Amino acid sequence: MSDKPRFKGIVRPPGGGHGHAHSHDHGHSHEDARSGDATRFGNPRLERGAGVGKVVYFDCFSGVAGDMSVAALVDLGVPLSVVRDAVAALGVAGVSVDVRPAQTGVIGGVRFVVEQHGAHPERSYRDITQLLDAASLHEGTRHRARAIFRRLAEAEAFIHRTPVDDVSFHEVGAVDAIADIVGAAAALDHLGAEVVCSPLPMGHGSIECRHGILPLPAPATVACLRGAPTYDANVEAELVTPTGAAIVASQAARFERWPGLAPLAIGWGAGTRRLPDRLNALRVVLGERAESSADASSAPTHHVLEANVDDMTGELAGHVIAKVLAAGALDAWATPLTMKKGRPGLLLSALATPAHVAVIESVLLAETSSLGVRRYGVTRTERPRELIEVETEFGRLPVKVARGPYGPPQIKPEFDACAAAAAAHSVPVRVVLAAALSAALSLVSAQR
Repeated sequence: MSDKPRFKGIVRPPGGGHGHAHSHDHGHSHEDARSGDATRFGNPRLERGAGVGKVVYFDCFSGVAGDMSVAALVDLGVPLSVVRDAVAALGVAGVSVDVRPAQTGVIGGVRFVVEQHGAHPERSYRDITQLLDAASLHEGTRHRARAIFRRLAEAEAFIHRTPVDDVSFHEVGAVDAIADIVGAAAALDHLGAEVVCSPLPMGHGSIECRHGILPLPAPATVACLRGAPTYDANVEAELVTPTGAAIVASQAARFERWPGLAPLAIGWGAGTRRLPDRLNALRVVLGERAESSADASSAPTHHVLEANVDDMTGELAGHVIAKVLAAGALDAWATPLTMKKGRPGLLLSALATPAHVAVIESVLLAETSSLGVRRYGVTRTERPRELIEVETEFGRLPVKVARGPYGPPQIKPEFDACAAAAAAHSVPVRVVLAAALSAALSLVSAQR
């Protein structure tokens, strides 16, 4: 991709000022370049679950894009095979991915490359969800990818004032953007770390895309970043792309300048455009939590949102809870209460990260008759958790395992996957749940 804009003040996509590199840089074994060279330079090869109980920090000093996110996570130590397998599982013919050694100024890192052969159609949000549902992916990867695409779809629906299910992706529906999102989802699922992101720098100018000439930051980028802190970078370039914005906005537990952590591994994802005042790269840091001050440990990490309603049926309450969870809430519930004049009512509540607060507020106000939504900050102590897969006579099944210094691990098979397996084998779901639990207990015991 050329670094020169077509017209004065217009920065070429996709993804924006960062873009994908489809040029070739042969002479290296690319798997060796990641797993061998990165280990030699200090990063270990990270096994599945290596980030459980830790923090992975996206240091977006020059923004974030989808390809840079995948590149930085692979350079960090996530095996390239994790990304390749996830992209291959989509079953899209004529697509391959790789990483190439890259230099940004004096900093070495890697660049994520998506190569495609033949014609590929643009896909709608419905097409992509069907693609994800049919793919043989880790459940954690599928969940993360759906959340990222949902964030993008809601942004596009807001911009074009259309229902979410009717959204048609253009640049974001292209094969390279799909590979970026699924690759990032697979890498983050492989790590299992809490995602924390820096405030995001916003460039200015204009960009040319399928919708015409649009201002920077791109409308979809701004809509994706509801609730996330941003600041003016004073650079005429697209620093944060819609794909990059959707990844961090949907996956980050919180945004802050630099978290309390002890770094263990550092990954660098290179962009292709030369920026006038900074390196065009994304730094990702995996570290142990190192909170030391009482203020830091007691600062709110999540928000509870509440709305009182007195004219809602149980069926409608269930619908709202489902919509809130689909919008990114970590949990949602309804509590019976008595309102003024003795009227029976419901307290609808949701637990959310700061990045999801604005979207969930919109859902509550749109789907209920409430005229307002309360919110307050809370802190949450979490058991480190991971999603594993076990082999059973009913197929490969996902199981959630929560560890940490809180007694024996909590082990719970994913109910929806077990129910689907039970239907496929014409057996009661309790039989499949028992088989998955038994296999998981054996696997976890062997790991001790």
